[in-house]
Amino acid sequence: MSLHEFSQPTITGETKSLGDYAGKTCLIVNVASQCGLTPQYEGLENLWQRYRERGLVVLGFPCNQFGAQEPGTEDQIKTFCETQFGVSFPMFAKLEVNGPTAHPLYAWLTSQASAPEASGPIKWNFGKFLVGPDGELVARFAPTLAPEADELIAAIERTLA
Repeated sequence: MSLHEFSQPTITGETKSLGDYAGKTCLIVNVASQCGLTPQYEGLENLWQRYRERGLVVLGFPCNQFGAQEPGTEDQIKTFCETQFGVSFPMFAKLEVNGPTAHPLYAWLTSQASAPEASGPIKWNFGKFLVGPDGELVARFAPTLAPEADELIAAIERTLA
């Protein structure tokens, strides 16, 4: 399996094949609008703006599994992200990331051996998965790690052309 075998509706409802991102480095993040970590949207947008010409795509996947911190509709989430943080990176429809109803993408991501954060359930909103241009998981980072953190930037840099 690889990232490129999955699909998910976008935040506006169109089904998107993640195979469309073949050849790109993807930073996959489960996001929420009412979380103490929500200001990370700004850092994620900065990463997208800084590295997109070199092949990075930030992909946001809203999730309401942690403290019910993403209760809104897709329209509400989209409006919040755009107006509060200027988010322009691709956003997807809400999904679940843990447990028996986890989206197959997240079941695959969380089952992969990874570092610095090990495989297993996601601990909170803003868990970060870095996937290389070949669709394989490169690294996993804790929710509390800021998008501007040196270790995340270094991992992104290693995957870019």
